[in-house]
Amino acid sequence: MFFYHFGEYLLLLKKVFKKPEKWKIYWKEILHEMNEIGVGSIGLIIIISTFIGAVMTMQIAFQLVSDLIPNSIIGQINRDSNILELGPTISALVLMGKVGSSISSQIGSMRVTEQIDALEIMGINAAGYLILPKIVAGVVMMPVVVIISIFCALVGGLIGGSLTGAVSAGDYIIGIRESFQGFTMVVAMVKAFFYGFIITSVPAHKGFHVRGGALEVGQAGTRAVVIGCISILASDYIITALLL
Repeated sequence: MFFYHFGEYLLLLKKVFKKPEKWKIYWKEILHEMNEIGVGSIGLIIIISTFIGAVMTMQIAFQLVSDLIPNSIIGQINRDSNILELGPTISALVLMGKVGSSISSQIGSMRVTEQIDALEIMGINAAGYLILPKIVAGVVMMPVVVIISIFCALVGGLIGGSLTGAVSAGDYIIGIRESFQGFTMVVAMVKAFFYGFIITSVPAHKGFHVRGGALEVGQAGTRAVVIGCISILASDYIITALLL
């Protein structure tokens, strides 16, 4: 069954990346999806990332109670943890639940109401028209969302550390600036690129091939989120193993 669904997924992608009929129409759809996927999710990402950064700072400070370890190391660990792992992966998992279920339900509803069949009868590449703008928007906006997530997590760590007294603002800022490696941001952006592709393509595949009625559309959305989250974690391991 795995190879059947994976082959079905690859064949769908082949249809999606065919040359569009009219770029102007696709461009409008891409801008709309960028607003839905990226801009519409920024508020949630800001809240989650800020609290994660604050909690991480307090937990790191609790575990590193030693006169031999400078307090600035708290900011350094928090920075690297959020750039390499928490920022990209947590953001991707959150967006998979929010955006992925929406994409699957939207395309699945069009399938069961025969709107996709009508597009194909009119000679329109339904897979490309419905899915390609979402994939492009996800790939473009996910790195932006991850950058915002990392920034908010670092600010949240500063606020959380200062309010609880776990680390002073000065020591935390010194830790953020010490021994920074730009390659960690490269790794984060590579992860964001692949996460954006997974978040949009996997739910689109589940919605595009749904059969039945409203019940099956809901089940397809649930499966899309579960499979998408597993795919994100698996790709996280593979990218980390290859790049670090």
